[in-house]
Amino acid sequence: MTVFLEILKIAIPTIVVALTAFFIVREMMRRQIQMHSQYLHGQRQSNTMPLRMQAYERLSLFTERLSLPGLLMRTFNEEMTATTLRLTMLLNIQQEFEHNITQQVYVSDQLWKIVEATRDDLIEFITVVSEKVPKDAPARQLRDALIGYQQQRESDPIATAQMAIRKEATSLF
Repeated sequence: MTVFLEILKIAIPTIVVALTAFFIVREMMRRQIQMHSQYLHGQRQSNTMPLRMQAYERLSLFTERLSLPGLLMRTFNEEMTATTLRLTMLLNIQQEFEHNITQQVYVSDQLWKIVEATRDDLIEFITVVSEKVPKDAPARQLRDALIGYQQQRESDPIATAQMAIRKEATSLF
């Protein structure tokens, strides 16, 4: 029995020391892993931040290029018919969109949906106004109709999209 008590006198402190060491080492490893994870997250953020900001810049430029005055300035030609102007504008919108489609990777789904809705609204607006102008009319007539109807609109989808882009971009800071 004395041998057993002697073994217990040695074993119990050894077990206590071993368990204490185990828990201390486990906690240190957990903190080390957490610090490394935070470091990697910071590295990822510093690598993607410039790309995200560039995406916001490009989407801002895209929405600006969709604005009716700028679109008309780039596409209008006196020799065109209303149909040719409509098709040229729609083609220009589609090309601009395709040029910027990869930016959706860097922005929120909600913002991308706003950008798509802005594009779709403009396409629908041009189509609806174009139907009110004779197809073989001079392009000037369609241009004037587009500007007239644009001034009557209650909301400006371009301004809404630009505001959403600015809001999301500033939320990164």
